Amino acid sequence: MNFEQLGLKPETVQKLQQQGITEATLIQEKSIPIIREGKDLIGMSKTGSGKTLAFGLPLLEKIQPKAGLQMLVMAPTRELAVQIARELKKYSENHTYITTIYGGVSLMPQIDELRRAQIVVGTPGRLLDHLKRRNLDLTKLTSVVLDEADKMVEMGFIEDITEIISYTPEFRQMLLFGATLSSEIDKIKHRYMHQPLVAEAESQVKEEYLEQYYYNIQQHEKFSLLAHLLRKEKYLRVIVFCSACSTVEMVSKNLHRQGFKAEALHGRLSQNRRLRIMDDFNDGKIEVLVASPVAARGLDVKFVSHVFNYDLSADPQEYIHRIGRTARAGETGKAITLLSNKDYDVFGQILQRYRVKVDELPIEQFPRLPFDTGRDRNGGFSGRRFGRDQKDYRRRAPADFRPDWKSQGTERSGFRGNNTSGSSDRSDLGRRSWTR
Repeated sequence: MNFEQLGLKPETVQKLQQQGITEATLIQEKSIPIIREGKDLIGMSKTGSGKTLAFGLPLLEKIQPKAGLQMLVMAPTRELAVQIARELKKYSENHTYITTIYGGVSLMPQIDELRRAQIVVGTPGRLLDHLKRRNLDLTKLTSVVLDEADKMVEMGFIEDITEIISYTPEFRQMLLFGATLSSEIDKIKHRYMHQPLVAEAESQVKEEYLEQYYYNIQQHEKFSLLAHLLRKEKYLRVIVFCSACSTVEMVSKNLHRQGFKAEALHGRLSQNRRLRIMDDFNDGKIEVLVASPVAARGLDVKFVSHVFNYDLSADPQEYIHRIGRTARAGETGKAITLLSNKDYDVFGQILQRYRVKVDELPIEQFPRLPFDTGRDRNGGFSGRRFGRDQKDYRRRAPADFRPDWKSQGTERSGFRGNNTSGSSDRSDLGRRSWTR
């Protein structure tokens, strides 16, 4: 469906066409008519489905000049807040003033911007800080948006969110967007929303667009295999996800030493540094972004052809958000997980909870590379190395957590190869598929 059919103004449609956007995504098609009618909405869809424009376009058309602050958008991370604000500015009128509010920078410039703002996009912590200092007046709001609401709950912002909402008028439009609906979000729905309608699109990337693979590998061989695959695969842009900031730093530095244009992105970096890294990644100056899940959550980076899971987060849902960084807006992509024994439990939970099909790839021959794990007492790299001249003792993942096991088109239960007794056959290195 095109945007004219959704009832948007001709000038809005023209701005979309200038950006090369002519057809609405499913979440936009379902959400925009409801939002235009002024009704509360819960929008559920996968990452990269166009949620920002789904709420942004109809709300921007309602902004009145010289009417004070009318629209508030809350986002879990600074990067996402900046990205949302940038998107809104593309399609706003000249008289619309949009400001971004987040922590880690001085309050004073933000105070000045808040006096002029008609739209504020911010993170809950800094928004609440301004509210308590009486720098932010929400009494004239006509709409409130919670973007990536499920992630804000995961990050512990639920109390901040509810307190911020308590400052808003009773009769204002409230929109809530996310990939899942938790019990905490359900409480917000019942307490603060007025008979909300639900607009739901795909919660995961379609299999025809995204190939998912895993390698069963020992922990100390992960980096060597990652470097080998980066040299082998034909990619445009790559994101390598690591669960800990320390791992992000180590993997990034070692990739850089191997000649890759790699950079680390995590929450311990300054805001200006993080924004510069994202700009360089978007401009192609960085080819491999090694990132923590929180830092990269919600970022709209185009042309990411590959996502690597260097390790897995303890939260199974994070896997879905990670692989959603690729295969966006109809493009194809590939997600590759490096699976060691410490990842088995959460991988089993992922397969039980979500409808994903992940094929195993056989381990190829690859050179074992040095891996520096930190700095020594003199400030230099310690030079601690793994993976050199290591024998190949591959441990197979346990069978008891898999919902379904398919091998070469035949359904079987357990890691069995041709062994029908049910015992483990670790010599079976053929390609397999985990599916549910």
